[in-house]
Amino acid sequence: MDRRTFLSLSAASLAGWGLNGMLPAQAWGRGRRNDAYNIIILGDTHYDTEPADVYHSHYNEPTEWLNRVQRAEFARNGEMWRERCPRLVKRAACLVDENTRQVLQMGDLIQGDCGSGEVHRKMLSDVMDSFKASFGGALPLVTVVGNHDIRGTDAKAVYHDFMPKRMSEELGQPVAKTTFAYWIGPDAYIVIDFNHPDDEEVDKLLQETRKARHTFIVIHGPVLPYDAASCRWFFHGSAKPAHTQARLHFRREFAARNAIVLCGHVHRTELADWWGDGGRITQMTMNSVWSQPEKGQYKIISEGADSYGTLRKDTTYGDGRPVDDETPLFDEYRPGLRRYNVSPAAGCYKLSVDRRHVTIDFYAGDSTFCSQRFELR
Repeated sequence: MDRRTFLSLSAASLAGWGLNGMLPAQAWGRGRRNDAYNIIILGDTHYDTEPADVYHSHYNEPTEWLNRVQRAEFARNGEMWRERCPRLVKRAACLVDENTRQVLQMGDLIQGDCGSGEVHRKMLSDVMDSFKASFGGALPLVTVVGNHDIRGTDAKAVYHDFMPKRMSEELGQPVAKTTFAYWIGPDAYIVIDFNHPDDEEVDKLLQETRKARHTFIVIHGPVLPYDAASCRWFFHGSAKPAHTQARLHFRREFAARNAIVLCGHVHRTELADWWGDGGRITQMTMNSVWSQPEKGQYKIISEGADSYGTLRKDTTYGDGRPVDDETPLFDEYRPGLRRYNVSPAAGCYKLSVDRRHVTIDFYAGDSTFCSQRFELR
């Protein structure tokens, strides 16, 4: 079978696995050794280009410090997308094999900040078409909404109109919202909009997928708090009582499913394996923002439960203010952390799933060889 044929068959197969159309176990196992498949994953990508005026000629942020920070991001993006990030995407495409079922991107697909809804739509369309072509054109390309994907004038309305339609085409099933679910064989993938959580929809999807072998929570921002300045920017992370109640509710629900969380947002490669609430949540944070050459190497900067929450103490908020003391939040999670490590490395990832194991191989930068294997199950 040649490459084009198996990619076409992979796309056709996935199109048949809609939310209400899971293949029976015996059909899934037939012809596939040990129920094995894989997914190629890109973390945050912040797609952009040079010169900045291509997508940001209408940009009009009035706050001086924020304008300065965001224009620096445009320059960062243009430089990394000039050469390094295309190499990263090309490396990711080389990981595709006959068992690859889709390409998954973890949000902040684009930089946003276009100042125009029309330009924002073009930015989304341009990167989806570019990434789709990079992976051969046939594999489904699935993305979850990130904060940058809805940032800018009319950006949220444009994303909510454009992307559900595109996800419907990619998955071969109706997708009406930015929170949705789909199956790959016996495994459920629940995609959650962490910017504007639809709790009723998430509860509904959890109920509909309760018989899944593995439950994957696909979300841009983490479910477990992350060790960075704005550590409250995680799923229902606000300290307000209503959010705390929702956070604890979904923490129990995810732990009861022994959920595997796939997320991005913090521009790190990070593993957090938390045991609590009678179950387990394993969180893998992924990053494809190759903003500096040295981030093409895998180096751990924090490891072990005792280090959880210590990185943020040397940081400030974007406007220069010192960070708040969030010790109680990290103390709440620290006793349940059985594995924890953080690296600033960027690259691409290969999620491999079978009936006994779930692993992620990380390729830092455009590395030819696997830089680190993470065993999730």
